[in-house]
Amino acid sequence: MIIVGIDIAKHNHQAVIIDERGVALCKPFSFPNSNAGVKKLTDAIAQVSTNPTDVIIGMEATGHYWLALYSALLPLGFTLHVINPIQTDAMRHATTIRKSKTDVIDCELIAQTIRFGRFSVTHIADEDMIALRQLTRFHFSLVDSVSQVKLQVIALLDQVFPEYQALFSDTFGKTSLELLLSYTTPEDILTLDTDALVDLLARCSHGRLGLAKAHQVKDAAQNSFGIKFGQDAFTFQIRSLLAQIQLLESQIDQLDAQVAQLYDSFHSQLHTIPGIGPVLAAAIFAEVGDISRFGSDPARLVAYAGIDPSVKQSGIFVGSQNRMSKRGSPYLRRSLWLAASVAYRFDPVLAAFYQKKRDEGKPHMTAIGAVARKLTYIVFAVLRDNNPYFPIPPSH
Repeated sequence: MIIVGIDIAKHNHQAVIIDERGVALCKPFSFPNSNAGVKKLTDAIAQVSTNPTDVIIGMEATGHYWLALYSALLPLGFTLHVINPIQTDAMRHATTIRKSKTDVIDCELIAQTIRFGRFSVTHIADEDMIALRQLTRFHFSLVDSVSQVKLQVIALLDQVFPEYQALFSDTFGKTSLELLLSYTTPEDILTLDTDALVDLLARCSHGRLGLAKAHQVKDAAQNSFGIKFGQDAFTFQIRSLLAQIQLLESQIDQLDAQVAQLYDSFHSQLHTIPGIGPVLAAAIFAEVGDISRFGSDPARLVAYAGIDPSVKQSGIFVGSQNRMSKRGSPYLRRSLWLAASVAYRFDPVLAAFYQKKRDEGKPHMTAIGAVARKLTYIVFAVLRDNNPYFPIPPSH
């Protein structure tokens, strides 16, 4: 048996080859993250073994940089293991080189970790699952971008038209957005005829808003305490940012349609859980992957999501106010948290559990965290059995 340990980096990887006794068969060497680099690696392996099935290659799951190398080596017949860096850290602390960290030492540690079998394999999803994971993570990225741009708009409105946010329940709703795009500053609104403003409000709100709202907008513009100079600069910035919001939200709509279509192909039942729509269902499903890797213990999924409580203990002291560990997948944790924030209002089981926590004196956010943990158990069961979720109301 031949073992290859690879320390992953962005541009150049470091590798070492050892046998089953731990004896180095070559000096550690570097190779670029490219087709030429893969050839250099495979040529080095061919010098000590001509049978790919006798070769085990181990690499750390370092960011996303390992993916290209993994996909290049996968068809070549090698046994590939992708391990968590935490596991090689454990090996480092168990050796005399615990205070040393170089690329050469790291690739040797990876090889020895594989040799001793002191690792658990990182699950590698299939192509469709990887695609779904990419798309759902991109969804969160676009949503975050929209939020950031909206904050910039609010900051500008606070300067040029501080009274504006009180005029509409949603500053970025269709009616408000249309008004801001055409008449951005108080001075712009004051140049608009009242009848024309009424027509604009009525058209965009499908008749819900009319003369009363027009008078309210006009009065706010007339008495605004916003900045009076630099109007053109503020107008340009606000309209540019609003256009960005429209573009991003359009992209989110297109993305969500693609996510829903891909999610449907897996025939998952996660969307039957209250609070989990198609996008959140797809995000949870993609981040969890193969549920069987968590065995029969849903607590392992809770830990993977990082919503298990962290325990503070020193000697005989044990902390009584434990916080969420946040050690697992941030995307899965975010999805479960968002789902819990809705599910407790519609699922009788989770609603009763939420109320129980509140009756115990827990703050709202702490209670939501507890709901998220309980929801994770439900997610585990639905994924394990692949059956729709039917909440059973608590008996009184």
